[in-house]
Amino acid sequence: MNADAKELAASFDLEKLTPEFYDNPYPTYRALRENEPVKRLPNGTVFLTRYDDLVTTYKNTKSFSSDKKREFAPKYGDTPLYEHHTTSLVFNDPPSHTRVRRLIMGALSPRAIAGMEGDLIKLVDGLLDAIAAKGACELIEDFAASIPIEVIGNLLDVPHDERGPLRDWSLAILGALEPVVSTEAAARGNKAVTDFLAYLETLVARRRAKPGNPERDVLTRLIQGEENGERLTEKELLHNCIFLLNAGHETTTNLIGNGLVALDRNPDQKQRLIDNSDLIKTAVEEMLRYESSNQLGNRMTTEKVEFDGVMLEAGTSVTLCIGAANRDPAQFPDPERFDIARSPNRHLAFATGAHQCAGMALARLEGAIAISRFLARFPNYAVSGQPVRGGRVRFRGFLSVPCTLR
Repeated sequence: MNADAKELAASFDLEKLTPEFYDNPYPTYRALRENEPVKRLPNGTVFLTRYDDLVTTYKNTKSFSSDKKREFAPKYGDTPLYEHHTTSLVFNDPPSHTRVRRLIMGALSPRAIAGMEGDLIKLVDGLLDAIAAKGACELIEDFAASIPIEVIGNLLDVPHDERGPLRDWSLAILGALEPVVSTEAAARGNKAVTDFLAYLETLVARRRAKPGNPERDVLTRLIQGEENGERLTEKELLHNCIFLLNAGHETTTNLIGNGLVALDRNPDQKQRLIDNSDLIKTAVEEMLRYESSNQLGNRMTTEKVEFDGVMLEAGTSVTLCIGAANRDPAQFPDPERFDIARSPNRHLAFATGAHQCAGMALARLEGAIAISRFLARFPNYAVSGQPVRGGRVRFRGFLSVPCTLR
């Protein structure tokens, strides 16, 4: 087994992944963590899998840059995808990142998020009523994917009859962030950015003419800016609206879908949560750790950095493997076990440091309400047939999960 693990680590190439890896990457991540935790890949980039190494990287914004202009120029060329991904909050460094994040966080205050709970419960219960009426369920389409689209749509106050394209736009744009992007995927991503920007230009124009309540309407808040006069440029405004939808959509869909599948595959923990509904908050944290919605992050070194005797030159692209770090036994006892009461649980599903997810409180609320109310309504649900994975390494989730309600 040890020889097999060494070979698995030695042969790992992020640009040549197997179907077995997409189905279950964790044996490979374990082999890398134990044998080559600082893995230099054939393309010259470095792949990190240990928890402490990721924390070090996240917290050192001076040595590890989030700016993607240099990395994305050869990947995307002069395209809408390049403009979008190099303007988004997540792919920028301070002080630009700090300024944009402050404006977004002002619209996602604890008070604002608490005010969303009633509408979120109504949304979830309405979806559950529709599922009950059908007598069957496709967990992603009928439930998990329907929640964040409506929540982000409400945040930006997108009219309900205009939300149809949002999910497909998001999937196409995020799909182009995979390590290897086909010509077809790039074309879909570029068209999605172009179409999304065209829509947002009309939405922003309408909102400028008729502002909403900045306490509840994130778009109005971003347009108006801060009291000190600080505002986003038009380009920053439009691209960060796209970012808000993308950041809140697929990751939360994956949290809900991955969480319900994990409970089905761990019936003792499912029953434990049914018997102890007050464990929902720690259960959501464990779902985030065990099957992280976002599995990979990226940085670029700005100076020489050493990890475990391996010297990284300035300008080295570094991939942070969140999925591996969240199963590091140095941080999580018995990390392969799904334990809904795990505590402490300092997972990195939302990253840490300056780039910690701005919407993590909202994602936690969505996950807790969706999963707890689904389980209360359908305690005997069971995954039927073979769930279909999304075929991505960066974002780990399902495209479809057939489900019986019994």
